[in-house]
Order: sequence, then structure tokens, then C-alpha cells
Amino acid sequence: MTFVFSRAALLLLFLPLLASAQTPKSYSAADIALGLRKLNVLGSALYIAAHPDDENTRLIAYLANGRLLETGYLSCTRGDGGQNLVGPEIREGLGVIRTQELLAARRTDGGRQFFTRANDFGFSKTPEETFTIWDREQVLADMVWVIRQRRPDVLITRFSPQPSGTHGHHTASAQLAMDAFDAAGDPKRFPEQLQYVQAWQPKRLFWNTSSFFIQPGQKFDATGKIVVDAGSYNALLGKSYGEIAATSRSQHKSQGFGSAATRGEAIEYLEPLKGEKAQKDFLEDVDLSWNRIKGGAPVGKLVSQTIKEFDPANPAASVASLLKVREALLKAPDDGFWKKEKQEQVEQLIKACLGLYLEATAAEATAAPGQPITVTVEVINRSAVPVTWVGTGLIAYQRDTTLNKPLAVNELSRVRLRFQVSSQVEASQPYWLRLPGTVGMYAVPEKLLVAESGAPALLGPVTGQRLSSGGGQKEPAALLINRQNLIGTPENPASAYVGCLLNIAGTPIFYTVPVQYKRTDPVEGELYRPLTVVPPVAVNIGGKAYVFAENQPKLVPVTVKAGRAGLRGTVALNLPPGWVAEPASLPFTLQNKEQEQTLEFRVRPTGTTESAGQLRAVATVDGQTYARGYQPIVYTHIPTQTLFPEAAAPLIKLDLKRKGNEIGYLMGAGDEVPDALRQIGYHVTTLKETDLTPDNLRRFDAVLLGVRAYNTVDRLRFLQPVLLEYVQGGGNLIVQYTVNRGTVLPEIGPYPFKLSNDRVTVENAEVRFLKPQHPLLNSPNKITSRDFQGWVQEQGLYYPSQWDAKYQPIISSNDPGESPKDGAILVADYGKGHYIYTGLSFFRELPAGVPGAYRLLTNMISLGK
Repeated sequence: MTFVFSRAALLLLFLPLLASAQTPKSYSAADIALGLRKLNVLGSALYIAAHPDDENTRLIAYLANGRLLETGYLSCTRGDGGQNLVGPEIREGLGVIRTQELLAARRTDGGRQFFTRANDFGFSKTPEETFTIWDREQVLADMVWVIRQRRPDVLITRFSPQPSGTHGHHTASAQLAMDAFDAAGDPKRFPEQLQYVQAWQPKRLFWNTSSFFIQPGQKFDATGKIVVDAGSYNALLGKSYGEIAATSRSQHKSQGFGSAATRGEAIEYLEPLKGEKAQKDFLEDVDLSWNRIKGGAPVGKLVSQTIKEFDPANPAASVASLLKVREALLKAPDDGFWKKEKQEQVEQLIKACLGLYLEATAAEATAAPGQPITVTVEVINRSAVPVTWVGTGLIAYQRDTTLNKPLAVNELSRVRLRFQVSSQVEASQPYWLRLPGTVGMYAVPEKLLVAESGAPALLGPVTGQRLSSGGGQKEPAALLINRQNLIGTPENPASAYVGCLLNIAGTPIFYTVPVQYKRTDPVEGELYRPLTVVPPVAVNIGGKAYVFAENQPKLVPVTVKAGRAGLRGTVALNLPPGWVAEPASLPFTLQNKEQEQTLEFRVRPTGTTESAGQLRAVATVDGQTYARGYQPIVYTHIPTQTLFPEAAAPLIKLDLKRKGNEIGYLMGAGDEVPDALRQIGYHVTTLKETDLTPDNLRRFDAVLLGVRAYNTVDRLRFLQPVLLEYVQGGGNLIVQYTVNRGTVLPEIGPYPFKLSNDRVTVENAEVRFLKPQHPLLNSPNKITSRDFQGWVQEQGLYYPSQWDAKYQPIISSNDPGESPKDGAILVADYGKGHYIYTGLSFFRELPAGVPGAYRLLTNMISLGK
């Protein structure tokens, strides 16, 4: 028996196949009962906002599990511009983390996750500014695409389309939703989408408003708003929607959004923005029954009968009824959405009622193009319903197994498949990071190679007919997902899928399973991660930026990592003019897969003037060059993610003087400032809380507190006197930005100052010197306006808005049209030492190699020396 899948067939499966690596889902009887009820509801809602964690998880949980709607959350961005409380990743790395946190949230509250191509470029104060950086038409097209795919009856925005002092991205997301409401139903808008979907007009658009959005002194007016109690209790789930929402919102761990559960009445207000008027319910006049699709009435009757007869003590007894539902559904005409959606639900319910366990695990976590890999497929039928495992194979690969094996009750069946990864498959880089984008937009490739087609024969997953790739070619052809079908999706499809054809009580049903890697941790137990396609060799440069304060050479370590066994090659550094590396290249030999070898080059500038450029590492193997690194992102709350960034680092020659040498650094939320300070010659000791003793601190020329230390290091409430004693005795304490809410103690300085939300988001905003003669601006480096050029994303954030007269403000700047912000640097003499608070974004600027940031921080460290 052979398996053949056409390109169209795989695209039909594409959306259901997008899933993070995780333990295969198991279903309780309550889950099945809830799923059966949802099967009988044909309604959809789409919630729209700007960032991960903007969504109202309580309302999403209510819509998905209370009203039983197909509920989605469309986040315009992946949250790349935020801060990170769990580690050092920023920008693209943080966006990948927050994407996975959103997927974890949706698995909790029952929604589905979607995105546009918009990049979270950082805080924006107005929607007008946002649209100068986002490509408004592209983001609108993406929003329309998701609406046309998901056919929501209602759209709900988290924010008002009217500017109100909130994040510019927030208002922009609501304004785009207003435009998309009209554009989605207009076949003249974005007609290129209509070869895949049909135009769709939602019935209503609401703003999910509340008293939270009311300015101080104003009274919330509920007149004309639809009232929804989203705090009710779901007996099947054993939780209220407020309890589900807290667990969902707590998935946003990188943002510190652990939330307490709420119980009891929770009123949500929906303010009409567009569409037909509703008096009492947001779904008024929306047919949620099977009557909304042609030929659906008989299906609805069968579903209702199945619900009535469902026995939670014996879910398998419902399989026969569900097979009849599926048969009736397949006879109904294709409506472009609900037939496919409900077929997927029916087949998952059949699987759940059988207690059917399907798993496909690879023998190794990674595979290189052109290399073989072994996959173990396990199937267990935990019911008395007759099930035969007809055959299995890797989808789109020319390897399959014909079994025709009856599955005995609760008896594990296993088969091993071996296949070769296509030599055309690229590394598993997230699709939105494969091409260079702009500051405001990600670029999506024209196509993504999933696998190769041309595999042998199996019943088709949708029509039940045999599918053929056509042409009878001997060699498999590349199977591609085009750009339009990638847009909006949260992540890449899996690197490989296994197809299993089962005969269930005489009915053939096809299931797909993503191939994952599984291991057993002695503490955590079973852990899953995606099967990752890696390049034959990855090249990692051992530093974020290389900064030269003098002409002395620096060692640049380059680590090569084998994606397959038996590699021989060379590594060289590509340098801009004015720099030299010794030696010019170095050979390497990697006998085993995943083996690493670190090679060292001595790099130095050849001139004395300031210069900047990029250092790039390139490995050559068998005449092919490889210039990407290997960056795993490993946290326990998300599946392991792997990025393949360019093997490049900023290379800067600085005119820099410094005083002092010994630095103590207490990490806060996580940043890369210590490594940057080491680059310019400081000896940096990473401090633990237990290291904060008077005797230990005296040896440091300066002590720096990492970003958000006063938000994340709880013991600072007790250790503050020790830090101030250090300052009083002549020490230099530098405190980096702290969020104005949730500090571990009310006063974080020797004298009072009030933190605020003030920030300067225009990174190259003019900087004015309030104290031009202050030593911080003059020694050991003369600071000029030139030092504030080339900054990235923002100048600073969470500036103090009020402070004691004993603090001296040093600089002032502001975004266009705003009042001056003078709190970027506050300096206070305290005893014999100095206390400095700065909201400047050194945690972004130093890893990016911004020369002026290095000079300014060096002056802070040198103050008083």
C-alpha cells in the first residue's frame, strides 16, 4: 500500500497541523461532553488587539467555553518590543517567547491564535506615529485575511479606535479593525485572497470597554452597551471563566502577568462600533444552528441525539453516533468553512471517545537536510470499538508501512519509520524571521518548503477518495506552502508529520500527527520539543558586540556546531576595512553530530579613529558556505524554540577612557549589560543576594542594579540599607530602569522620587544638557549630542516625574509635541558616594554596539573617581 498526497490535500490539513510541541492531548468525559455541545454551535468570534497579553482572557474563555463559539485572538504583533522578566532575550527572541506564551494561553482558554506581519517596534504614543512605521495596508490585508478565513460573526476590539492616551499600537489595532470590518466583505479589496477564501462580512463590531478606560474623575456610562456576565461557572470544566482566565493570563510569564483567579459575577461591556444594532445580546439574529449551512439540518439532529445519549462513564458508546454525524456531514455541500471545521471537530471527538492515543517521536531532536531519521509511531485503542490500523507513513515522503492490524483493547502497537530529510528543506527558522524586514514589518517568504511530495497511496483526509500527485513522476517534487497561507499563522508547521489511516467500525478515518522529540527528565518527567531541521554546520560568535577602547587585539571565539556527523571545513571572519583578523582562517573537524569546536581569532583595528561595522563568521564545508548560528530558547513554560540568527556582531572602535575597574552587578529581570562592560575592560562580578554585605561591596568601584531589579529581587526590601551604606561610604550605585508599579519597597533611592510611565520613544530625539559642567558629562569622556545618535528602539523609559531637590537632573529630551522629560538621569550625592537612577535603555543600546551609550555609562561608573 502506498500514500499519495496532493498539494491541495496538504493545504486542507495545514491549519489543524499547526501546533506547538506538547504532550498529546488527553480528554476527560467532561471535555468530550463540552466538545459535543460545541459541535452543535455554528458561530464564530474574533477578538482583536495589538500585543500578546492585551487580550481579555476571561471574555475569550467565556466565548469559547460558555457560548461555545469558534473564538480567535488576532494580535497585530508578537510583542518583540517589550521587556523580558524571565531571561535576556529581547526583540526577535522575545517575540518568539511571547508567541509561545500566547499559544499556551489559547490552549488554556479554548481560543485560537493569529497574527499580522506588524512588528512591535517599541512604545508608540499615537496611532499616527504607528502608521508611519507599520505598513497600514499590509497589516489591514492580514487582518482581512484572518477574518475571511475564520468568518467571525462578531469582531471585538480591546481598545477604542479613538485616541485616548494609550499605546499607539492599541488605538491603531482598533482603527484597523474598523477598516477590516468593511474591507473583509468587499470583494474589490485584496482580491488576490479570493482564490483561497471568500469575502466575508461580520455582523457586528464591538469595543470591549470598561471603567478601566475611563479618565480619573469621569463616570462610566453603560448606556447603549451590551452587558455580558463572563464570570459564570462551567460545571463541566469545574471552573469559572475568571479562574480559567487567570491560568491563561499567567502564561505571559515573560511579562510578569501571573494573575489571581476571580470568582462570581464579572460584567463585560460591549460598545457597538459598526454593523447591525443589537438590543440585548451580541449574537442577536445570528443563526448558530446547523441550519446555517445547506444540508446541515440532518447533521444537527444527529448531533443533538448524540448529546442526549452521551454516557460519561462510557464515551466509546457514542462512537457509532459520531460516525453517522461524520457521514451525514460529508454528504453536505461544501460551504467554504463550517463543513471542514466541524469535520475536524467530529474526528477529534471520535478519537477522544475511543481513548485513542497517537504519537510520533523522532529518535533525535534535530535533523540536517539530506540526513536519515527514525520515527517511532505508537497507537493505542483504549475502547472495545473495533479499530484497525490500516497503514501509516510520513506525509509527503516516499516511505510507508501497510499494516492492516486490528488494535486490541488497550494494547500498544508500534511501528518504526526511517526516512531521509529532503536536501531542499531549510533550517527550522520561524517563517517571519527568514527574510530581512523593516523596523515596522516582518517579511514573509514567497513559499515554505514543508517536505517532498510523491509518496504512495492512502485514502484522502477530506473526500475519502484516493488522492494522486499526478504525472506519475519517479522523483518527488517539492511541496510548498505559499506566502498567503503562511500569513496569520502563529508558527511554522512541524518539520514532519505522520499520517495514520484507521478503520473505525468500518469507516476509514485519516489522522495526522506531528513528529516530535521526547525525553524523560528526572525532575520534570516526559518533555517534548519540536523536531528541528538544522543546517549541516552552525556558526556562533561568542559575543553580542566587540568594542575596542584601544588598539589592542581581542580574542573572538567562534563555535562551530555539527548538524550531522563527519564534517570537515574551515571558518573565516569577514571584517570591514580598517580591521584585521589573525589567522585568516582556521580548519575544523567534527566527527559526531552535535559536536562543537571553538576556534579563536585575534581581531584588532588598524586605525586610530572611531569606526563601526559588522564582524561576520562564515564556515565552508564541501564548497558550501554557512553563516548562521544556533540559538536555542529553553524555558520550562514553553516548548524549546530554536533560532538561526546571522553569525554577526557589531564591531566598534571607540575613543573611550575609563576610571575604576571592579564592578559588581546584581541582575534584575535579565540583561546583557555585564558582558558589554567586560568588552570595554571592566572586571564584572555577577552578584547574588547573599553577596550584598558591607565588607563585600567595599571592593567595588561601582555597583550596578540590572533592569527591573527593584521589581524582581524581593530581598532588596531588606538589603536596601546595605546598598545605601555602600554609597554613604564612598561607593557609586547605579540603578537602571524600574517599572513604576510593583516595586519591592516604596522608596528605592536615598531620597524620595516618584517613578512614572514617562518615556522618550523617538530614539534620536534631541538631548539637551541641563548640567553641562557636571562631571558625569565631562569625565573621563566628553559627552556631546553625537553620543545620542544611532540609538535603537527608544531613548529610555519609566523616568521619574518628581524628585527631591537633592537629586540633580542631568539631561532633558522629549518626543515631538510633548513637554520636556528631565528624569532620564538623576544624580544624588549621599555621604561620600553617589546614587544614580537612569531610565536610559542601556540594556538595548549596549548589545547593539551604540558608542555613546558605552561612553555615558562609563562616565557614570567613573563618577567621583
